[in-house]
Amino acid sequence: MASTIPDPRPGTERAPAPLPAGDRPGRVEAHGIDHIPDGERHGHPRELFSVWAAANVNYLSLVIGGTLVLMGLTLAQAIGVIVVGNLFWVLTGVLATSGPAAGAPSEVVTRTLYGVHGNRVNNAVGGWLVSVCYFALNLAAAATAALALVAKTGIPVNTPVQVAVIVVVAALTLAISVYGHGLIIRLYLPITLALSGAFAVVALAVFRHADFSYAPAERLSGAALWAVLIAGTTMIASGPLSYTTSADFSRYLPRDSSPRAIALWTALGAFVPSVVVCSLGAFAATAVDMTDPQAALQGILPGWFTPVFLLALVLGTIAVNALTAYSAGLALQAVGLRVRRTVSVLLDGAVAVALTLYGLLVSDFLDTVSNALQVITVLTGPMMCVYAADILLRRNRYDAAALADETPGSPFWYTGGVNPAGATALFGGIAAGALCVDSVYTGPVAAAVGMDLSLPVGMAVATVLYLALGRRPVAATTPAA
Repeated sequence: MASTIPDPRPGTERAPAPLPAGDRPGRVEAHGIDHIPDGERHGHPRELFSVWAAANVNYLSLVIGGTLVLMGLTLAQAIGVIVVGNLFWVLTGVLATSGPAAGAPSEVVTRTLYGVHGNRVNNAVGGWLVSVCYFALNLAAAATAALALVAKTGIPVNTPVQVAVIVVVAALTLAISVYGHGLIIRLYLPITLALSGAFAVVALAVFRHADFSYAPAERLSGAALWAVLIAGTTMIASGPLSYTTSADFSRYLPRDSSPRAIALWTALGAFVPSVVVCSLGAFAATAVDMTDPQAALQGILPGWFTPVFLLALVLGTIAVNALTAYSAGLALQAVGLRVRRTVSVLLDGAVAVALTLYGLLVSDFLDTVSNALQVITVLTGPMMCVYAADILLRRNRYDAAALADETPGSPFWYTGGVNPAGATALFGGIAAGALCVDSVYTGPVAAAVGMDLSLPVGMAVATVLYLALGRRPVAATTPAA
């Protein structure tokens, strides 16, 4: 989006300035984790709406919405959980405000939280590893839809065809990630519109069959109801809490962009489609068997629309995975791998493709990864809260030169390259959450109370610890206003 340069004469303004050469949609993005100079900043916070909307009009949201009804909730309870769980996008919006303030991606901004060396560990685990696992799972979902589309053409879906489809879907995804920020900003508005149109047709079909007064034969009550409500909210919240990298997509905005507008457009762009599509899944579950959503929905959709629906599922997954791969590439650079961003993105893609092929063709590896991601909020919840608490204490003020300094003379070197306040808050939150989890395993607190409290407990402990311990380090590294 071109920016308008004010004219010194009152009441006039010059023609829109051209986009910086390094961030044009048709060119590979020049920047990696380095600082974005003020002269290359451009755009408006509202462009973030379509970036986050395109990534959230997707098949996964539909599946999660249906799962809530399958868990035994009434339709009204499921809708309530969907709204509450998606309110966590507000935190994603808050984190996005650090991008223009620092002129750097989240992977660099978090040096303020954990120190130079501590942040490398943070990016290796909370950034790169988690992103690659999500990439593999989403790629598997996209490949499943694409293979169903291939099957409709009469082509036999054998192993070579499966491999070819996975590679093609991954290549389309990585093309967006390699070209980077400029292409994402330009491309995601039409993707949002196309996906919205496709899901509008799905909505019409679902509402024709939905039971708006649906309630399960045996209603949950008491502790059992609260356990499912909290589990459902955690499942919904795992989406927004996985995006501790939202500054990656806001860092090109001018330094003086309104933080409120940045937070609003980011959160709103994700919240609205997530609520709508998740709710659509819940409505669908009152009419069809959502244990196999793709097949079930095809049963109520017009025959002519089935190929369009499958294409929409693939496109939505490509949109979310392109953001994931983009951030994973930056995380790999921030870990310390001295390669260009394009190379790091391709490395991420190669690993994700290998995991997907292995998981779909050889073993149940993807099931293992999926189970592990069920408890990922034990990690991402505290990570999100420590980051947000630091923004609050720091008042969103950053020294770009200091952030780029990785030597022992850096103000973010702290103690041996690690910020004790950030490390203590993060590990304290993770430990507290781990005691309360009831998913892949049952923690002692969860066993005692009969429900999974890992999300609220982990986030609360991490926030309190960082607010208590982080004031002095923040004061020592915050530039004067």
